[in-house]
Amino acid sequence: MSRIYLSPPHPSGREVELVRDAIESNWLAPLGPHVDAFERELSALVGVENALALSSGTAALHLALTVLGIGAGDEVACSTLTFAASANAIRYTGATPFFVDCDAATWTIDAALLDEAIAGRRRAGARVRAVVAVDLYGQCCDYDALQEVCAGHEVVLVQDAAESLGATYRGAPSGGQAALAAFSFNGNKIITTSGGGMLVGADPDLIAHARKLSTQAREPAPHYEHSEIGFNYRLSNVLAALGRAQLAVLGDRVAARRRINARYRALLADAPGISFMPEAPYGTGNAWLTCILVDPERFGADREAIRLALEAVDIEARPVWKPMHLQPLFSGYPVAGGDVSARLFERGLCLPSGSALSDAEQDRVVAALRSASCR
Repeated sequence: MSRIYLSPPHPSGREVELVRDAIESNWLAPLGPHVDAFERELSALVGVENALALSSGTAALHLALTVLGIGAGDEVACSTLTFAASANAIRYTGATPFFVDCDAATWTIDAALLDEAIAGRRRAGARVRAVVAVDLYGQCCDYDALQEVCAGHEVVLVQDAAESLGATYRGAPSGGQAALAAFSFNGNKIITTSGGGMLVGADPDLIAHARKLSTQAREPAPHYEHSEIGFNYRLSNVLAALGRAQLAVLGDRVAARRRINARYRALLADAPGISFMPEAPYGTGNAWLTCILVDPERFGADREAIRLALEAVDIEARPVWKPMHLQPLFSGYPVAGGDVSARLFERGLCLPSGSALSDAEQDRVVAALRSASCR
């Protein structure tokens, strides 16, 4: 039996055609017509007027914070239950993150706790300037609540939508809920450019500034003129061709992952001690990864025992994100709460969720999971 991966790429069938076009037209340099088209197509899909194709979602977050003026001496609130890139981008600017726990009902940042945390940091003398809210495992944060908190404290909201392309919030596509939003097209995301990302926003001036910075901040001169620090962050025309082929089938990929999620729920409905990440009532997730919680006393094995049982039969699974406040890198940084995300990490497991996962493969995952129980 072949290995079952957590979230492998799923080609649409047009990748070779579009990449061949990029090669045959000799647009192999960092920019080109596929980059322009990819930006237009994603912008239209998410309903945000301006888009900038970049080398990674991390680059998009970094540029978002940079063009918003975040820098040394500033503090930025960040979801603690996330991948390290969300917090690393804050450090890239010279600013300092502080972490906020998630809401058990959604696994995304707790707006009420964020409100208290910002107020507490300011009482301590901190200059809080922004919030990085992370859409988790394909589910959007509660942006109405977050916007209210941010407006009350006069801080800017950045949407880390790396995992939520194709999801919705109150009927609107993910990506338009904050001043700027960052998407990721890493190899394990719902669509991929092998490696890549996109920054989107309503303000054309912010995106124009980010565009300049992404190409080493070169000034419009016949020679190489630079008046500010820039970065080499642009997506290549070849990889943008991949992205266009993938973006065209995004709706199918979301539907497939939601079907896989629903089928896991049905197949494990009678498994004692197994529960699933809740879907928030305010939106529709893209089900990027299906995540379970394991009660070891009821199931008869803990999360790690299940993961190892799956690995023993060549099935990849992974614990949910280890919270940032528990990471050695961020030891000692301020955190509001933390118990909810710590418990989710202790008990949470991501199951294979690729959109090409067959029923037979999914049955194999479920059988191996059940076999881990000693009951």
